[in-house]
Parts: sequence; structure tokens; C-alpha cells
Amino acid sequence: MRAGLPGDHPAHGTAAEWGDHLRRDRRRSAHTVRAYVATAHRLVDFLGEHRGGAVAPAGLTNVTAPELRAYLASRRGEGIGNASAARELSAVRGFLAFAAPDVAPPRMRGPRVKRGVPRPVAPDDVLALAEEAGEDASAPWIADRDLAVLLLLYGAGLRISEALSLTGAALPLGELLTVTGKRSKTRNVPLIAPVKAAIDGYIESCPYRPTRKQALFRGARGGPLSADVVRRTVRHARGRLGLDARTTPHALRHSFATHLLGRGADLRSIQELLGHASLSSTQIYTEVDAAHLLDVYRNAHPRA
Repeated sequence: MRAGLPGDHPAHGTAAEWGDHLRRDRRRSAHTVRAYVATAHRLVDFLGEHRGGAVAPAGLTNVTAPELRAYLASRRGEGIGNASAARELSAVRGFLAFAAPDVAPPRMRGPRVKRGVPRPVAPDDVLALAEEAGEDASAPWIADRDLAVLLLLYGAGLRISEALSLTGAALPLGELLTVTGKRSKTRNVPLIAPVKAAIDGYIESCPYRPTRKQALFRGARGGPLSADVVRRTVRHARGRLGLDARTTPHALRHSFATHLLGRGADLRSIQELLGHASLSSTQIYTEVDAAHLLDVYRNAHPRA
């Protein structure tokens, strides 16, 4: 149930209209529309509670910077990270510009991102990155494709070359995905439900029917998807979200391994999942995880 006063705020209708506009006129992907419209509804509910009254469409013309800061603070309190906060702010600005085209939205600086040593990408930021990638898409099916590829890199720990070498022979998808890695060595990796759903959604919307010998992930003209296209898409999306420049497609694979290690997976299992020839290649993740734990210790321990 949405927070706020009993009954619907009339401005919720404006949020729904904005969703129709994004889908019909801006040709945004279903994932982006869903995320942006959810943000618009959250903002309307927040304003209703913050102002103590029902919010009409006209009430969206005078939203102030302090109100937006308070809204983002409330979202921060719910645990969203920097990338998610940046995307939330982007959605809010777009919604207010739609609701009040003759009124400039309040100016507000986006969340700052700390620069430093490489760190794994937070799960929420991975999802934000994958969804934001669709903003550059020229067609909804391309947005679905980008979401599927990026979730596959993080959710299964694939190299970008391994993801793009998949063919229609991988279909129909099951619980395990057979991947061909370096030196033509194959391995089986688990396919978690969100990743499988993203790939199925892409297959359903893609205008090019998959065949056993052709690439599963296609470029705009139907040929195999290029790794450079994926890297460029990630570069643009991370810039809009304020993520570190080291947030690359390969960083998603590193994050997969680091998060597994942090949740108790043993190095041998991670080695098999990543397709590393030797355990020494996998041991680098113990160093990354130790650095992350040291950060947590320094921030949380009262005498650190």
C-alpha cells in the first residue's frame, strides 16, 4: 500500500499519463517506464504526507528544492545507493518537466560518488545500471537486450565474450547455462530467475528469431552484438548515474565473484563458476573482499 493520506492523490493520474508518454512518444523500454512511473507515484505520495494534504496536478508546479532533498533523504533511509539515488533524481526531474512544462524544475546537485580503489558494484547499482542502459536504446527490444546482457554478466559471472558467443542453441533456457570460455573450455553456470526472465523477455521482443547457429544477442541490424556496443552503452549509463569510471562490463563479473565470496562461497566453487584455469586467478577476490571489509570496519567500529 502506498504511503500518504487515504484515497488517491489526483496527481497520480499525471504519473500514469507520463508513463503513457514515455512508452508511446519516447519509446522507453518497459523496464524504464515501470521504474520511472514508480518513482513518480512515490514522489506524489511523499508530497502528500509532507504537505499534509491531497496533491493535485497543479501541486506539481511548485515543488521546491528542499522538498526534493527531503524526498531523496527518505529514499536514502530506505537503503538505496548512489546510482539508484541519481536515477531517482533523473526520473523526478523528467516527471516534473512533464507535469509543468512551463516551469523549470528546481535545481539540485546529484549525489556525489567517492573515487578510490576498485570496489564491487552494489547489487542495487547493477540493476540501476542495467535498466539505465536502455535509455540509449533506439527500440524497446534493444533496451530488453541490454538489460539481459548486463544481468547475465553479473548474475552468472560471464566474460563479455562468453555472453556474446551464446547462440540460439542455448534455448530453451533451463536452470543451467552451458558456456564456452577460454581455450574452448565449457562449463555450466546456474541461471537465476531474474536473469532467465530478462533473457526470455529479450527473446520475446527481438524481431530476429534465434537459430541454433546464430548469435543469441543481436545488433540493431541483426548481426552479432558487438562488445564495443555493450561497453559504450555501459559508459553512457554509468555517466548518467554518477558511477565510477571503473564500472565496466567486466567489473560486473568481478562483482559476481566478490559478492559470492562475501556470502560464504568457497574459492574452488567460485573458480569453477568463473572458468578460471587455476585457483591463483580466483584468489584475487580475497584481496578485494578484505579491502571492502576494512572499509566497513573503519566506518562502523567506534574506535577504528
